[in-house]
Amino acid sequence: MSNCCSTDEHTHKAKFDYILYGSSGIIAGTLALYFAGIDLPYLPVFADTVIEVLGAMWWGIALGIIVVGFMGVIPKEYFNALLGRGDTMGGVLRATAAGLLLDLCNHGILLIGAKLYERGASIAQVMAFLIASPWNSLSLTIILVALIGLKWTLVFVVGSAVIAIITGFVYLQLIKFGVLPDNPNKVDLPQDFSIIDDARQRLKDFKPSTKFFVDVTKNGWGDAKMLLRWLLLGVIIAAAIRAFVPPDIFADWFGPTLFGLFLTLVASTIIEVCSEGSAPIASELLHQANAPGNGFTFLMAGASTDYTEIMIVREATKSWAIALSLPLITVPQIVLIGYLMNIAG
Repeated sequence: MSNCCSTDEHTHKAKFDYILYGSSGIIAGTLALYFAGIDLPYLPVFADTVIEVLGAMWWGIALGIIVVGFMGVIPKEYFNALLGRGDTMGGVLRATAAGLLLDLCNHGILLIGAKLYERGASIAQVMAFLIASPWNSLSLTIILVALIGLKWTLVFVVGSAVIAIITGFVYLQLIKFGVLPDNPNKVDLPQDFSIIDDARQRLKDFKPSTKFFVDVTKNGWGDAKMLLRWLLLGVIIAAAIRAFVPPDIFADWFGPTLFGLFLTLVASTIIEVCSEGSAPIASELLHQANAPGNGFTFLMAGASTDYTEIMIVREATKSWAIALSLPLITVPQIVLIGYLMNIAG
């Protein structure tokens, strides 16, 4: 790797990943049967869903791999300088703003969130970043305006930012009092540290090369494989649900009631939907079921209760306590705000 930026040494043990290759095998086998014209019950819906979900999320994963690859060669100090101190509310606010502004789907965001933790961001910053970001990219915000109108879009954005900030604050306290472990990767910056001066010094001898970009892509792919295993398994679960659950269940069961809100929470937990796919579903919940709070809950709960997110947080932090604390902290907030939205709507 070029001496432009520092790198970390990783030791990878050769181990067969049953989830990654098993999920890949199921998806490949399903598509092979589908395109071969084999007539099996539920196969068309299952295969169409696999194609749809993969088609929606492939670009986010690909871009995430590239971004994560470049993040791997950027010094850890830069992330701390940009995000601020991880043990302050200022750092949480910066991470929330980054999550709101970054234009990337939720599957790409997961890659970046895990890498931020590795590069030294505090768990409070990583959680605030993840909660604020999955459906709140600039492009999807514009799509939401077209789907549900400017008023509800702004309400949804503000609601997600509030939850992200409160969640970050709670994690600050949990770390402060030793309830959860601190990030062992954090870096203490010198008081006079300057990104511009440091980068200028590093770039003096840096010469872009094909090898550099190949190494960046390889490193990004190496980090992404840990997350792809859960994403592909999520695709299979989403396809199975769509194949076996009647589509009109939304209108009948997901109304603006506490029961409907609870069902929405359960559905968003088990259905793996990319951010592009979650926006139309949220719109249907708002318009067809007349339940704006359920639409908000569907968008938000996918970022806090989805098993993929929880497992990826576990993989990145090596802590079940941190991973399971995510839904425990965020779900009550989501349900409360969703309930208030249904009343207001």
